[in-house]
Amino acid sequence: MWEFEIRLRSVQDVQEFVALATAQSFPVLAGTDRYKVSAKCFMEMFCLDFTRPLYTYVDCTEAEFRKFCKAMEQFAVNP
Repeated sequence: MWEFEIRLRSVQDVQEFVALATAQSFPVLAGTDRYKVSAKCFMEMFCLDFTRPLYTYVDCTEAEFRKFCKAMEQFAVNP
């Protein structure tokens, strides 16, 4: 399991993030250390608090993780 921090600042950011997550063949979760939702589900994403950074958790190979991080650069807290 890999993780990195993201920040989503608008509804458009959430839409783009969900679209990128949905395009992946592996599970993608978003949330905090205590509460996680499917990053592939727009409705679940809106259960999260966007006033602070969120963690993204992915269960994939290192190569898939690097490619996914590259696609998510615009949302990364510490690229």
